[in-house]
Amino acid sequence: MKRSEINEIMAEADGFMRRFGFTLPPFAYWTPDEMRARKDQAAAVIEGRMGWDITDYGQGRYDEMGLFLFTLRNGRLADLQRGGGMCYAEKLLISKHDQLSPMHSHYLKAEDIINRGGATLAVELFGSAPDGSFDGKAGGRVMCDGIARDFAPGEVLMLAPGESVTLMPGDWHAFWGEGGDVLIGEVSTVNDDETDNWFREPIGRFAEIDEDVAPTHLLVSDYGRWLA
Repeated sequence: MKRSEINEIMAEADGFMRRFGFTLPPFAYWTPDEMRARKDQAAAVIEGRMGWDITDYGQGRYDEMGLFLFTLRNGRLADLQRGGGMCYAEKLLISKHDQLSPMHSHYLKAEDIINRGGATLAVELFGSAPDGSFDGKAGGRVMCDGIARDFAPGEVLMLAPGESVTLMPGDWHAFWGEGGDVLIGEVSTVNDDETDNWFREPIGRFAEIDEDVAPTHLLVSDYGRWLA
């Protein structure tokens, strides 16, 4: 992806979120120079990979296969492993009209996926084999707003604004905006996008970036290189 495209997506996404009453935390608007200058103060932000995340899954087709994310808060894996402390994470996502977030599951993370506003959120579901891998013939059971719901393999849930689905490790899922763009909330256990995404197809999690212009704000995937 071109950096100029990423900058434009950030500005557009900020406006879209504000339409539904969501304002990002102050660090979201720091310039790269400000982030560098305050990196010691913002150690928890950087180590927790909180912030902007825009991906085309390495496929170069963002409008067709991609996702906007902003990690608002993220807990500590050590707390999760010992069973107490900050064991949770929260994100805002934007899934554009017919923009696919491809089929995947998580090894560790349980998550509530919530339609926070906009169009319908379509979530395609499959169950898993005993080892957790994708099984195209397996259905399963999820919770939708606290109500148990059985699903057939490949069934698509249509979540209107305010509706949600709870996904556990082994619940394979893909999603997109149906009929328009959707603002999505994600509330989950501690999030690790570098190791906890299990994709059905061999694709990447992060975009490769063509630095055609300077970044407006850093992506979480920039932190290691820009803040070293």
